[in-house]
Amino acid sequence: MKAEIITIGDEILIGQTVDTNSAWMANELNIIGVDVLRISSISDKKDEIFKALDNAKLLADIILITGGLGPTDDDITKTSLAEYFKTILVQDKEVLNHIEHFVIKRKSSMNVRNIQQADVPENCKIIKNNLGTAPGMWFEQEGRIIISMPGVPFEMKEMMSAYLLPKLAKNTTNSSIVHKTILTQGCSESKLAEILEKWEYNLPDIISVAYLPTPGLIKLRLTAKGENQNLLENLIDEQIIKLEKVIPELICGYDSDRLEEVLGKLLIKHDKTLSTAESCTGGNIAHLLTSIPGSSAYFKGGIIAYSNEIKENILSVSKSNLDDYGAVSKQVVEEMAEEVRKLYSTDFAIATSGIAGPTGGSEDKPVGTTWIAVSNKSKVISKKFIFGNHRGRNINYASLTAINMLRKLILGK
Repeated sequence: MKAEIITIGDEILIGQTVDTNSAWMANELNIIGVDVLRISSISDKKDEIFKALDNAKLLADIILITGGLGPTDDDITKTSLAEYFKTILVQDKEVLNHIEHFVIKRKSSMNVRNIQQADVPENCKIIKNNLGTAPGMWFEQEGRIIISMPGVPFEMKEMMSAYLLPKLAKNTTNSSIVHKTILTQGCSESKLAEILEKWEYNLPDIISVAYLPTPGLIKLRLTAKGENQNLLENLIDEQIIKLEKVIPELICGYDSDRLEEVLGKLLIKHDKTLSTAESCTGGNIAHLLTSIPGSSAYFKGGIIAYSNEIKENILSVSKSNLDDYGAVSKQVVEEMAEEVRKLYSTDFAIATSGIAGPTGGSEDKPVGTTWIAVSNKSKVISKKFIFGNHRGRNINYASLTAINMLRKLILGK
């Protein structure tokens, strides 16, 4: 089964509202074996709705629409659909009764607009909205299913989960889609593609791979489509085993794993603690670490040593190293890691010092130059990186690279 998702609303097109509905729906549809071929956003105009439906019917078996079902004059989806499907609006007594109970329960009173929400296209099946007043609508035309739902995320999700997904799943029992995501860190997209060229060439025809780069990470998503889910899962598992032999040093997680969470689990497993000394990352590493519930079990604290004064007076970095080599240097970042580890009495430490940009670089140390050090009681490992010219991306790159360096140190890689 193939699907298209259409979101309706000028607020999406002008960037006032972010469309989170489509991503959620696409994920849920994939789980039940429905292949989403296209996602589109259109304005609150009848002609645009008609055109979007005509285009969707060219490729999709299922068309899911969200938005434009509210009680105000700009909500025109329902009337547009009635016209599109050549029918009229009629009052549905069950919907009206539901709306009355819903409004009264909230200690309000019915008005004309509430009553009008019970008007629905005569030839649709009603989908009950347990969390709101606007009902969903199910149409069937020329062998296709067209479903219209409210744009309010929690109303849409409840409607999908309670009714639509189970019903649609019955029509897709002979189709399965299996995804597996592998997180990699420490290699550019082009270099990774070069390394994996032979592995990718030998993938079975029913498995495809997508490269999904984000600052500091590249995700590899394997997708298999077919009728036998167990067979698809086994085929993907076989390819991952092969992949782990090709890039063992680059793989740092799977599926929904977050690198900071992977590190946290390692620290808990080994009963170890961590502290941080951050300059160019400005506390972002500490933020990532503490975003994980339970991180107080292993993260003791950190220092944002943004100025040389703090590096020298709080972290006891030697003035001679700062003068001779500069704050962005192997010598200084290694001292930062060692000193913060001693200061907090932790088993491990991470330190960063760099030029995040967009200004401040030089010929010897261009913008993006970053030194990262990780340490334990027996060793300090430091490495120089040159990330790029974008400040935000440099901070993200440095933060995730530092976390991964410590992960490797703990694993002995």
